[in-house]
Order: sequence, then structure tokens, then C-alpha cells
Amino acid sequence: MKSVREIELLAEQAHAGQVDKVGVPYIEHVRAVAAGLVPLGDALVMAGLLHDVLEDTDWTAEALLGAGVPAQVVAIVQAVTNQPGMAYEEKVRHIAADPQATLVKIADNAHNSRADRAAQLPPETRERLAAKYRAARAVLWPAAGRADVETIVRVVNPGLLPELDEHRAGSRVQTASAGGVTETTATSGPPAE
Repeated sequence: MKSVREIELLAEQAHAGQVDKVGVPYIEHVRAVAAGLVPLGDALVMAGLLHDVLEDTDWTAEALLGAGVPAQVVAIVQAVTNQPGMAYEEKVRHIAADPQATLVKIADNAHNSRADRAAQLPPETRERLAAKYRAARAVLWPAAGRADVETIVRVVNPGLLPELDEHRAGSRVQTASAGGVTETTATSGPPAE
């Protein structure tokens, strides 16, 4: 089985010469995603490092397996990879059905949502992407354990912590009891945007 460092080298090679939307070498994005997954285990770190390889390079799932990438990691990468003809919202719902893919996508979303990165985009692009990523979080966060979401967000994008607190508060509703005492009960589903 490949080590995390070997997977990082594979990702560096696969993304060599690529830059992200703000002109930073693409490998920095995948490293940031992977960093948020470190407390959750090596398989997720590896998937974070490779999460865009199938989408943005010539690598295939078969080639990754042939290179010694664990099958579990390849499956997670496939789960977060865009599928032709699948709308982004549908992709996010599909990912949210897979616990490990959900964690990788939460880390990806958190890094893509960093204010310092968004500030470098044109205002209309920044606003469009902010709405897209916020809507995705409304689906992804409830699909993962609260502690895992907080762990990832603290590392990748602490600026999302206030939104995470609002999300937690939004998932609870105040109700009045017969005696006029207010109590808090949990509700299901994402908070209203």
C-alpha cells in the first residue's frame, strides 16, 4: 500500500503546471483539503490529495489502482468526481449519501470558500460561487458528524465557524410547553438559507 507521502508525490506530478481559479499552483488546494482530513485518517488524507485527479488530469481510476492507490481511496475519489450530465446539486446529494466522500467534499468546499481566495475573484463570480458553496454546505454538513465537520472547518477554513454555529442553532427550534416554559428540540434537515 502506498504511503500518504507517495500519494502526495503522485498528486504533485498529476497536477504539475496547473493553477487554481486565483492563480495559485493547484497542488496547494489539494494539500489544504488533505490537511483538514489528517485527524480523520490516512485514507481520507489520500482521497483529499487525489480528489480532483480524475476530474482535472489524464489519470483514470484504473491507473490509480495500477499505481498502488488503495481501492478504498479510489472509490472515495470517484464518488467526489463530477459525472457528465449530473448537475452540481445532484452531485452534492449523491456525495452526501457516502460518509467518507462527504468528509472530503466538506474539506474541498471549506477551502474553496476561504474569504482570502474569494477576494481575488471578480465580484459576480465570488457571489455566484459563495451561494453555490453555501447551498452545498446545507446538504453536506447534516450528512456528517458535527465533530468531524468542526474538525475539518477549524483546519481548512476557520472563517466558516460562525456559519457552523448558525447551522447548529438552525437545526434546533424553540417550542413553548403547556406550562409556558420554553424548551429546545432537535429538528431534521438543513437550516433555511
